[in-house]
Amino acid sequence: MTRIPFTKGHGTQNDFVLVPDHDGTLDLSVDDVAFLCDRRAGIGGDGMIRVVRTAAVPEVAALAGEAEWFMDYRNADGSLAEMCGNGTRVFAEYLRSRGLVASEQFAIATRAGVKEMVAVPHGWAVELGQWRLAREEEAERRGMDSVVQVHGSPDPLPALSLDLGNPHTVVALPPSVHLGSLELHEAPHVDPHPEHGSNVEFVHAIEHAHISMRVHERGSGETRSCGTGAAAAAIATWWWGGKPEGQLDWKVDVLGGTLGVHIKGDEVALSGPAQLVADGEVDLPQR
Repeated sequence: MTRIPFTKGHGTQNDFVLVPDHDGTLDLSVDDVAFLCDRRAGIGGDGMIRVVRTAAVPEVAALAGEAEWFMDYRNADGSLAEMCGNGTRVFAEYLRSRGLVASEQFAIATRAGVKEMVAVPHGWAVELGQWRLAREEEAERRGMDSVVQVHGSPDPLPALSLDLGNPHTVVALPPSVHLGSLELHEAPHVDPHPEHGSNVEFVHAIEHAHISMRVHERGSGETRSCGTGAAAAAIATWWWGGKPEGQLDWKVDVLGGTLGVHIKGDEVALSGPAQLVADGEVDLPQR
């Protein structure tokens, strides 16, 4: 039986199990990750983050000159993910708190490229980089490019698909559909179906540059927050509104708190809190 150390952390209650593996010697299987994220049999989390030096991971080793540390993010079911916006902030908090970085501004490597982290009051900001419409021509023509069917709802809902390094599909809910009434215990069906699945955000406008949302994350189910999802929701709402220059700073209310989104043309940044709540050791099940 293998015993490993772990840290539990969260960003707006989007929670993660962080596992230190600085030199890349730990072999974590899909089942190991699913166990760690299991809320009954394991530690519990929306995902797992392996803390490893970039140079020790062949798939991203070329980024080692730009970022010493790689955020190896896995979904709760053990599947690989490009990155996680809330996870980057928790990862940054871990690196600073453990003395692995000394600066208040540094870069980390992800499967979606290098991300710049900056310490801000009560948390961290991350430059998520470029965003794009998944099907720009169709979106420009119709305002939407896909439809989403939610379990228990009779009618499909029009949606807009975006790429922020990971895939998102954003639904602007009509006033007749209450955000809290959605049944998200099953994954919404997106048509056309993305090859690698999609995170799905459901949005209500509150006021000027202020929205609320719920999210179903691929590989994890409904979560209390999703950082890149909040950015996608703000971008989609801004885009539907004609991309007004006076609405570049957004507040996004999620179940676990509030996130900040700053839109800079075809790039976007995210800010919010990050907390580490527990340290311990856990025995991985025998294979």
